[in-house]
Amino acid sequence: MDAWIAERYLTVFEQSWRCYPDVQPCLETLRPLPRGPRLAVLTNGDPEQQSAKLDRFGLLEYLEAVLTPTELGAAKPVAYATACRRMGTDPAHAVNVADMLESDVHAAARAGLTGIWLDRGIDFVTGGPSPTADQTVIRVEQLTDLPDHLPGTDA
Repeated sequence: MDAWIAERYLTVFEQSWRCYPDVQPCLETLRPLPRGPRLAVLTNGDPEQQSAKLDRFGLLEYLEAVLTPTELGAAKPVAYATACRRMGTDPAHAVNVADMLESDVHAAARAGLTGIWLDRGIDFVTGGPSPTADQTVIRVEQLTDLPDHLPGTDA
């Protein structure tokens, strides 16, 4: 089974990786800001695979850390608080930007972070339309709109 996964599934899976066109422009906008944010990726994914994906698209250079359950000893949602401790950041001063409303945005908010919903128009769990969020959720449709919603970035 391991050989089949390595030879057939992983190769096709890795070839399917795509980077949204708004990612790098957003990171380029944030980089020079005088009070720009420290950036990290928090994912429940495999650390080597996540780093390889970020490296393929030239995104690692923008990040201070790639945090996974392997390094943190916990997966999301517990990992939000753990990641903040690892980064030396108070959760009240941390922002989580994610495309999954309940499991990422709301879960991060319950952990004390500000959750920002990247609503790409699809529910990535069901494949259907995006869920409906209440008025308290900060929502962006593309990452290039993100700097205007980050506290203290003077964007």
